[in-house]
Amino acid sequence: MANHELGQTESIGGLMRGILADLRTLIHEEIALARIELKEQAGRARGVAISFGVMAVALLLGVVFLLAAAATGVADLMNWPAWAVFLGLAVLLSVVSFVMLSSGRKQVHEMTTVPGETVTTMKENAAWIAKRLSSDRK
Repeated sequence: MANHELGQTESIGGLMRGILADLRTLIHEEIALARIELKEQAGRARGVAISFGVMAVALLLGVVFLLAAAATGVADLMNWPAWAVFLGLAVLLSVVSFVMLSSGRKQVHEMTTVPGETVTTMKENAAWIAKRLSSDRK
């Protein structure tokens, strides 16, 4: 009786076409939603990046003024010429910067840009799909 009612309203092929059309619409809507969400997140990230940029510039200026004040204070305290203290400070900062640069370069060279677990999972999925397709054809 269920087959009889199904035949009256719509064929199985028509139902399959309808399901596939609904699935296609659902996928398109999900992609559109993901695009909207990504645009919103990008806007928020842009705002955060601008805030961090302003903060970094302000912090850099603060550090420069603190170093100038410290160098001037040391020069006055020890009765040294200001240029000698500034030179010593510049050398000290250059050595620290070089050490940090070397460490950063080492860390960058050790990084892998390809997500290993994702690649492995994708290969496993591809093998599983290929196996399913080959077993379905037999």
